[in-house]
Amino acid sequence: MRRPPFNDRKDSMPANSRIVVIGTSAGGPDALRRLLKRLPADFPAPVLVVMHVGSRYSIMPRILERDANLPVRHAVDAEPIKPGVVLMAPPDRHLLVEDGIVRVTRGPKENFSRPAIDPLFRSAALYYRENAIGVILTGLLDDGTIGLQAIKAYGGLALVQDPLDADEPAMPRSAINHVQVDACLPVEELADCLVQLAGSASEQVPIAAYMHPIEVQGRFDLRQKTEMNALSEIAVASGLTCPECHGSLWEIKGSNPPNFRCHTGHVYTAQGLNTAQDAVVEEAIWAAVRALHEKQMLLHRLAASAEAANQTAVFDEHLATAENVARHAETLRRIISRGSDT
Repeated sequence: MRRPPFNDRKDSMPANSRIVVIGTSAGGPDALRRLLKRLPADFPAPVLVVMHVGSRYSIMPRILERDANLPVRHAVDAEPIKPGVVLMAPPDRHLLVEDGIVRVTRGPKENFSRPAIDPLFRSAALYYRENAIGVILTGLLDDGTIGLQAIKAYGGLALVQDPLDADEPAMPRSAINHVQVDACLPVEELADCLVQLAGSASEQVPIAAYMHPIEVQGRFDLRQKTEMNALSEIAVASGLTCPECHGSLWEIKGSNPPNFRCHTGHVYTAQGLNTAQDAVVEEAIWAAVRALHEKQMLLHRLAASAEAANQTAVFDEHLATAENVARHAETLRRIISRGSDT
């Protein structure tokens, strides 16, 4: 069974050349502070971090570095990956690895997030195989689960923060439910575990099957393009529509939790897609409310014109229609209000 071409240049790397990739979202600043504080200054592996910060300006590396023993900074595209350095994904940029360097890209969002966790984890799995150590910390929904599966599929290690120790336990719980994790520990113990693992030789694990879907998605991540034929090889049409670009969504074969990708490159898990559709539905309802209000205003103007022309029947008709439109708008408003309270 041939190995993915992503690994062709990786074979000369030392067997103990580890890399640590970390994903977190809500509650992440405190969890990262606690973890990095525990790593020693001579930590022998590079550490790459994705935290969901969106496009907002971030000084998070500066904040984390106050308590950390390692240098922490935002990654710069094409810089070498070095042991003992913590690189974070910059705002509105995905962070990937490629053959000893980092890639900082503005590729399509995943689960409405950029930076997103899964692209980093997929690229680490493809290039570092058994040397990759994936860590999922506190966060909402199920981001990172698919990426952690990729790391495990290529022989790497999966570590997860104990949900009871997490400010937001959803991401760790999803990882535990869908990945055979190697450790589930509070943050401080995770840090101690990383210290032990980072300095130890990795055990080469034979891959039983060619991980074609992971490789294809990794190629999409790094080159920011979608090969139509390649996507149809690894996915089936889902009948669903991408909430961002309105293109067709394809469901990746065998993915659990279900994983969807459009030709543009937007990616969702089922939970992420459900949340995205909530926003789309709300936006559509508000658009309908706006249109009804405008129709009501127009009908009142028509009624006024009819009244001025002594057209009593037309006046009554326009006024009745305007009142009916107002009731429809109020019904939609109540639907949105009930949805926001749940």
